[in-house]
Amino acid sequence: MTTLGTVFLPQLPPERLRDVVRAADAAGLEELWLWEDCFLEGGLTTAAAALAYTERLRVGVGLLPVPLRNVALSAMEIATLVRLFPGRAVIAAGHGVQDWMGQVGARVASPLTLLREYTTALRALLRGERVSTEGRYVRLDGVALDWPPPAPVPILLGATGDRTLRLSGEVGDGTVLTGGTDPAAVRRSVALAGEGRAAAGRTGPHEVVVYLHAATGPAAAERIAAERARWGSADPSKDVSVAGDEHAFADAVHRWAEAGATSVILQPTADDPDPEGFVRFVAERVRPLVG
Repeated sequence: MTTLGTVFLPQLPPERLRDVVRAADAAGLEELWLWEDCFLEGGLTTAAAALAYTERLRVGVGLLPVPLRNVALSAMEIATLVRLFPGRAVIAAGHGVQDWMGQVGARVASPLTLLREYTTALRALLRGERVSTEGRYVRLDGVALDWPPPAPVPILLGATGDRTLRLSGEVGDGTVLTGGTDPAAVRRSVALAGEGRAAAGRTGPHEVVVYLHAATGPAAAERIAAERARWGSADPSKDVSVAGDEHAFADAVHRWAEAGATSVILQPTADDPDPEGFVRFVAERVRPLVG
């Protein structure tokens, strides 16, 4: 069954989070995703608050920009989250927006090398291993967590380019695809991640999370058109969004699921007039049609 979720956009002030989380929880939504976009809201701090507001909802952080965070600190914080809220925190990491990384003096010459080193070290730390490594960017000397998670923690990777998609299959446990990814691109991304998994000899499931631009309610078509333009997908012939009622949403979710998405995360417009209403709409009216 396809997992269905929505995004709490960081363009909303942090103090709105509680009401949105509680609306999602009460409506039976499966997942709520958060972003660590510069310079808005911290991903792990926001996730901790969201998880504390509910005892059922899964909360995804998609994604943590690895140049901003020492890998040992990330491991400590992730381990704390998953021990406090077992089975409910979903973590994704990625390159981050390179212009933003440059603004804070964290941009690296080889983002792919950093992501490979970082993910490898992070997964080892979360397995409870003592890690020593001297990579190009990641350097650890006998580092081990005192409070590692009691069970393996999947780490998903955000990816768009071919090499990063292959890397997500090689060293990640899933792939997060950005809004604006049409079903054909999902199929291609799944295939590239599969190449990486095959090269690494990895088997088993590989999650594919896709953000989907979505709008319902007043002026939905106009709002989604403006959102597509803002994200560089103004061409109306491209199948990269949905606007309308629950049937339009369900049809869209089916298209992306058939292309290989295991989770479809409906991303409201930044000017959505009712964020709490949006999560209730997805949970109560779209979910029953998706199956």
